[in-house]
Amino acid sequence: MSEELPQTLRTTPLTDVHRKLGARLVPFAGWNMPIQYAGVVTEHLCVREKVGLFDVSHMGEIDIKGKDAQRFLQYLLSNDIEKMTDGSILYTLMCYEGGGVVDDLLIHRFSEDHYFLCVNASNTDKDYAWIKKNATSFDVTTKNTSAATAQLALQGPRAEEVLQPLFDISLHDLPYYHFKRGKVHNVEGIVSRTGYTGEDGFELYLPQGDVRQVFCALIRQGEPCGIQPIGLGARDTLRLEMGYALYGQEIDAESSPLEADLGWVVKFKKGKFIGSGPLLKQKEEGLLRKLVGLRLLTRGVPREHYRVLADGKPVGEVTSGTFSPSLNIGIGLCYVPSEHSITGARLEVEIRNQLIPAEVVKLPFVPSHVKK
Repeated sequence: MSEELPQTLRTTPLTDVHRKLGARLVPFAGWNMPIQYAGVVTEHLCVREKVGLFDVSHMGEIDIKGKDAQRFLQYLLSNDIEKMTDGSILYTLMCYEGGGVVDDLLIHRFSEDHYFLCVNASNTDKDYAWIKKNATSFDVTTKNTSAATAQLALQGPRAEEVLQPLFDISLHDLPYYHFKRGKVHNVEGIVSRTGYTGEDGFELYLPQGDVRQVFCALIRQGEPCGIQPIGLGARDTLRLEMGYALYGQEIDAESSPLEADLGWVVKFKKGKFIGSGPLLKQKEEGLLRKLVGLRLLTRGVPREHYRVLADGKPVGEVTSGTFSPSLNIGIGLCYVPSEHSITGARLEVEIRNQLIPAEVVKLPFVPSHVKK
C-alpha cells in the first residue's frame, strides 16, 4: 500500500508577510495560518490594552441575492432577519432539521434583496452546499465569494484611531454590528464594527489582490499606538475570555443552540425556520444540560476533553480551556447537567490525575468593551 500524501494546505495572500514578521505557521481548518508572532500572552494583552491586527482571510463569504432573499434567509437562519436595516449585521445560526448547528455566522444586509454571510473557515464548503440545497424553492441566487475575498480584523481600544486616517468615511458614527462601504488605503472594501475579542474594533473585507497593501499600511499607521500582528493563539484566548462559542468545540451538528446559551439568537416568534420544531419542543420540555463557564480556584490550565466532576463523579468535559492572561487563572467552557449549571456551583477539573477545584461563573469571564 502506498502512503497517503498529506493534504495541501491553503494559504492566504499574506503568508509571506507573516513569515517576514516571524510568525509560527500551523495547519488550521485546512489552511497554513499564523498561530503566534511575539507570543500568545503578549499578543493577547496588546489587543486588550492597545490594538492588534489579525489575518482572518481563511473565513468564508457567501452572497445571497434576489427578490426572495429576505424570505429565504428567514427560513434558513434562526435569528429574525426582518428586523435588519441596510448596513446592519446580525449574529445567527444555521440549524439542521433536528436542531443541531450547521454553523454560526454573521449576516450583513445591503438591501432587502442582497445579503452576505461570513461563515467559519472549516465550514465554508459544507455551508454553501447546505444553502444551495435549501434555496431551490426560492427566487434567489447564491455565490461563494470566499476565493476572491480577504479579511482582516483590527481589534483593541485604539482600533478606530488607527483605521480612521486610512478610511475615507467617518467611523465615529458607525454603531456596533453595522458596516460601511468605502475605501481603505484607496482599496474598495467593507468595514464592519464587529470582532471576536470583546474589544472595540473592525473587520475589513477586501479584494484578495489588494489586502497586502492594506495590511502593511495598517501596521505602519498603528506603530505609534503599539500595534502588533496577532495570531490565532491569542484569538482563541481572547474569544474564550468572552465566553464566545467556537464551532467544532461548543457547537456542532450534535449540540443544541439552547444548551449552548445561544437561545437569544433563536427567534421562535418569527415563524417556522429549519430546526424550529425540535428546538421549540426542547425549550418546552426543559434543558438536560447547559454550557457554563468554569474558573479554576487554584493553579492549573483546563484543556479540551479534560474531565469535569462534581463531588468526584464525572458530569462532563471541557470543550475549550486556556490560561487567561487577563485574569491570571485557568478558565474553560463545559457542558454540565442543568442541576450543576448554577452560578457559584463547585466542580472539579481533572488535570494530570489531580482534581483541581473550580466554580461555575457568569459569562463573560472579563467585561466586554465593545461600543454598543
